Amino acid sequence: MSRPEPLFPLFATLETLDGVGSKSATLFASLGVTRPKDLLFLLPQSGIDRQRRLSILDVIPPATVTVEVTVGAHMPPRSKGKPYRILVSDSVTEFQLVFFHARAPYLEGLFPPGARRLVSGRVEIFDHIAQMVHPDHVLELTQADTLPRYEPVYPLTAGLTQKTLLRAVTATMTHLPELGEWIDPLLLVKEGWPTWAQALRQAHAPENDADLALTSSARQRLAYDEFLAHQVTLALARQSFRRTKGRVTLATGALQARVLKSLPYAPTAAQNRAFGDIAKDMAANERMNRLLQGDVGAGKTLVAFMAMLAAVEGGGQAVLMAPTEILARQHLESLTPLAEAAGVEIALLTGRDKGVNRVEKLARLAQGDTALLLGTHAVFQKDVHFSNLRLAVVDEQHRFGVAQRMELGAKGQAVDVLVMTATPIPRSLALAGYGDMDISILDEKPAGRKPITTALIADSRLDEVVAHLASAVQAGKQAYWVCPLVEDSEILDYTSAEARFSMLRAALGEGVVDLLHGQMAPADKDAAMARFVAGKTLVLVATTVIEVGVNVPNATIMVIERAEKFGLAQLHQLRGRVGRGQAQSTCLMLYQAPLSASGERRLAILRQSEDGFRIAEEDLAMRGAGDLIGTAQSGLPRFRIADVEGQAALMQIAHQDARNLLAQDPDLTSKRGKSLRHLLWLLDQDRAIRLIGVG
Repeated sequence: MSRPEPLFPLFATLETLDGVGSKSATLFASLGVTRPKDLLFLLPQSGIDRQRRLSILDVIPPATVTVEVTVGAHMPPRSKGKPYRILVSDSVTEFQLVFFHARAPYLEGLFPPGARRLVSGRVEIFDHIAQMVHPDHVLELTQADTLPRYEPVYPLTAGLTQKTLLRAVTATMTHLPELGEWIDPLLLVKEGWPTWAQALRQAHAPENDADLALTSSARQRLAYDEFLAHQVTLALARQSFRRTKGRVTLATGALQARVLKSLPYAPTAAQNRAFGDIAKDMAANERMNRLLQGDVGAGKTLVAFMAMLAAVEGGGQAVLMAPTEILARQHLESLTPLAEAAGVEIALLTGRDKGVNRVEKLARLAQGDTALLLGTHAVFQKDVHFSNLRLAVVDEQHRFGVAQRMELGAKGQAVDVLVMTATPIPRSLALAGYGDMDISILDEKPAGRKPITTALIADSRLDEVVAHLASAVQAGKQAYWVCPLVEDSEILDYTSAEARFSMLRAALGEGVVDLLHGQMAPADKDAAMARFVAGKTLVLVATTVIEVGVNVPNATIMVIERAEKFGLAQLHQLRGRVGRGQAQSTCLMLYQAPLSASGERRLAILRQSEDGFRIAEEDLAMRGAGDLIGTAQSGLPRFRIADVEGQAALMQIAHQDARNLLAQDPDLTSKRGKSLRHLLWLLDQDRAIRLIGVG
C-alpha cells in the first residue's frame, strides 16, 4: 500500500523545515525525530508560566517571572571573570540583570539606559539582592505579544535548544493536512475530544499545567489514536492468522475422561472454562492462537495437557516446548502418569539426546507412535519431524522469541498454537502485548490448597531462621533457600548461594543441603533437582533458577534472602514454589534493615495478598510497564504519548473498537477505514500496513 499523498510533507526530511540544517537534524535524530511527522508526537513535557506581573515582588524567589522594566545603569565587571550587571526597575522595586562572559557592546545595544523592556526569567536572591541571571527572553514592548503566557518545554538533547525545537514544531504545524476522522463518531461526541489536528495544536500550545495532564482532552484523544493504531495492528495480525485455513480437530473426550477419572481432585471452574474455549478453537476451521495465563498453582499444565489430548483424540500429535531442561523434565514427571492413564505415548526431547537414543525418538515421532512430545528448543530443530502435528504449546512464552514459536508451528500443517505464562499480566499489558490473541485466564486455585503464611524477618535474626529450619528438617520437611547471587560480590552486599550453601551445610549436616544455580552444568543442575524431588536432600539453596515451574509438594518452607532486592512478580513466583501439597507452608522473606519506602511497600503487599493479578497490578503501578515485563522482550510497544498504566481504560476501549471495526470492515475500505490507514502511516504501524495489502 503506497503512502497517501496528503502525508508526503510530513514524511520529508527534517531539512525541509525552516531553521533545521544537517547539524540540527543529527541532534533531532537522538530524540527519535527523523521526519517532520515525528515532531507532531514529541509533546511538551512541562511548561513555564510567562504571565506578565507588575513586579518581581509578586512571586517568591526563586521563581520565574515576566515583568516590564526600565533600564538603569550598566555596571561592567572590574576584573576578568566577574559578571556584567544592569540595574533595572519594575513598577515597584529595583533588581539586577546579570550576565556572565558578556560582550559590553551587545548589552549596551540591547539595554540602552532609560529604555523599556519586557524581561522573563528566573529571579533569585543573592547577597540580599534580587537578580535575574541571563533572562530567558528580552523583548521590546512592541514585541511583547509574541511571548506566550505559558511556554511549552520540550525534551532536549545536548546541543539542541528550546528555540530551535519550537521553531521546527511550528514549521511542521503548517503542513498539517485535513484528514478524515478515524475515531468512532459516537465515541468522539461522548468524550468531547477535538479533531486530530485540533488536538495537536492544543497539545503543542498548552495554556496551563492542566493542558499537560493525561486527562486533558487533547492528550486523551492523541493517546487513544496511539492505542487504536496499535490495537488495529494486533487485530489485523489476528485476522491474518485466523484467515490461514486451520484444521478441524474434533475431540471425542474419551482420553480426557480417563485422565479426569484418575485425578484425586476435580478441575476448577476456571480450568473447565479454559478447556471449553480451547476445544472450541481447535474444532473451528481457523487456526487457534490463544494465551493461557494463570496465577501460580492455578493448574495451567493440566489445561495444556487436556488440549494436547484433544489433538490426539482428533487423530494428531501435540508438542509442548519449555524454556529450560529442568522445567521440561518436570513436565515429563508430572504428565507421564496422566499419559499412562490416557494410554498414549509421551516422550522428552532435549539437547542432551544424542546418538542412537535421539535417532530412535525421532523415528517414533515421525511414525506417529509418539503422540505427545515435551522438550526444549530441541523440538523445533530441522531433523525433528512429526507424523501429524496439530497443536503446539509454548510454556513460559516470554522466554521465547516470535521466530522460535513460528518455527515450532511450522512443524505441521496449520498448527493450532497455545502459549502459556505463569506470570499474571495486568489487563492493560495483556491487551498491549497480546491483543492479537484470544486470552483464557485461570484465576482460581485447585480446592484443598492452603494459604501460604508469609512473614517478613530482618536478616539480623538469621540464627533464629536457621534454628527453625533445623527443626523442620528433623521433622522431614523440605525447604528452598533462595539467594540473589551465585558468588560473593565485592561490590554488592549480598550473601551468595555458594556461601549460604556452605553455612547451612555446616549447620544442618552433610547430605541434607544441596546447591542449584544457573552457572552449573546441565547434568549437575538436573542431578541436584532430582535429589531434592526424590527427598534425598531436604534443603535446596538456589538462585532464581527455581522461580518457574518446579513442583515439589513436600517442600513447605521458602526462605528468600534479601527479599527487598527482588521484584514483586518474582517474589510471588518464588513463593509459589511451596504450598503445592496438603501441608501448611511458610514463606520467610529476609530483609536488610532499614527498608526503603518502595522495599517496604513491596514486601507489605506480598504479606497481605496471594492474588497474583492484584500483585501484578501493584507491580505495574510501582515499576511501570517496561520494567515489569521487559519492554524489548515482551514486545510491548513504546508509545510516544499514551500511558499504558495511567490510561488502561482507553486501551480497553481501543481494543474492542479495533475488533468491531475490522469485523465490519476487514480490509479498511470504508470511509472510516481509509482514514484509519492515514493514522497507521503516521504512527509507523508498518506491520498493519503490510497486512492490509494493496488498497
